[in-house]
Amino acid sequence: MKTRLSTNLRAIVARSYVRVVGGNRELSWVFFEILLPLLNVSAYVFVYRSLGAPRQYEGFVILGGAMLAYWLNVLWSMATQFYWEKETGNLELYMMAPMSKMSVLAGMALGGMILTSVRAVSTIVLGVIIFQVEMDISSPGLLAAVFITTLVALYGLGMLFSSLYMLWGRGAWHMSNLMQEPIYLVSGFYFPVREIGFYFALGAAIIPITLGLDAMRQLLFGDQTQGLLPVTTELALLLVSAVAFIVAAHYALKKMEYLGRKEGRLTMRWQ
Repeated sequence: MKTRLSTNLRAIVARSYVRVVGGNRELSWVFFEILLPLLNVSAYVFVYRSLGAPRQYEGFVILGGAMLAYWLNVLWSMATQFYWEKETGNLELYMMAPMSKMSVLAGMALGGMILTSVRAVSTIVLGVIIFQVEMDISSPGLLAAVFITTLVALYGLGMLFSSLYMLWGRGAWHMSNLMQEPIYLVSGFYFPVREIGFYFALGAAIIPITLGLDAMRQLLFGDQTQGLLPVTTELALLLVSAVAFIVAAHYALKKMEYLGRKEGRLTMRWQ
């Protein structure tokens, strides 16, 4: 057990190291990760200002723009990862390595989370400075708990998707494209999610970022936020989602690996 744990921990560190070092070697990525997302956020801020909307809506946009970075990272750097590894011929190496495949995904999540946090933090800091948005961090402990739980649940969902995408092949690319834009709407990245209807928003809560974003807005902007559910309830649902997605990812990955070996679909033809 000690040897297995040590091997998996080293796999997590090694896989995350590649992503962190790779990002630092291409510093131009940091520039584009900071500047370009801020332009998108600025457009929504100016729309709200032209309509005379309450100032907290500008804060909603900035926070949503920051959390958007994590959703894109999960969708493109987690869910499609094994599909890309299969295209480049590396997937069989992962399958032969004496470690849990969950540790590989955990390393991807950790490395991607570190780089994505640069984009998210810069969006919030620059947005607050440029647009003079006021945030009231009255419960920093609860805010941190909501944020961390949201990320765990979100990356757990990414792990589940990665095991499914492993066998979907080229359909994985189309599925990621299909899920990208609609989630912007149903998760309420740029507006209170309750505005799309209570029951519809409740159904959209299957995506962890919906509840996480709503809870963080309530904690940062207080009673002015039209929250979907009480913060404690949303935190409890996020905890359930985190556990459920990680457990489901574990079993789905084993099942998909078995089917892949059985049907010979872990490698691409002519590789």
